[in-house]
Amino acid sequence: MEAVFVASYAHMKNDLQGQNWVFVDSYKEAVDLYLMNHVKKGDFAVTQDIGLASTLIAKEVYTISPRGSLYEENGIQTALELRYLSAKARRQGFYGKGPKPFTKKDREKFIEELNILLSNFKICSRNHN
Repeated sequence: MEAVFVASYAHMKNDLQGQNWVFVDSYKEAVDLYLMNHVKKGDFAVTQDIGLASTLIAKEVYTISPRGSLYEENGIQTALELRYLSAKARRQGFYGKGPKPFTKKDREKFIEELNILLSNFKICSRNHN
């Protein structure tokens, strides 16, 4: 399975360590647009953007957050509504603490959930051959 990293030119790094990177313009939503135009049913995506996740789910892309939460059709609408309410509160001057710092436990959960996804994918692929 090939991993492709997508980022804007504004986030370009010099040391890419031989990884497969695609860089796109720096305008708002350029990365999202690239992904929406290049993913296929059955692909995997890692994003913390709930709006992007909802679009990818509709395209039948397996979508997981960097903290290991799997975005699924049955819960994405609630996540979108909560995001909307949080944005509305921020516009009215109410500011929360922001996201919690990324922890070792978050990384472990991500690895565990990604392994489950990949294992299920491998089993499904084997059954279709």
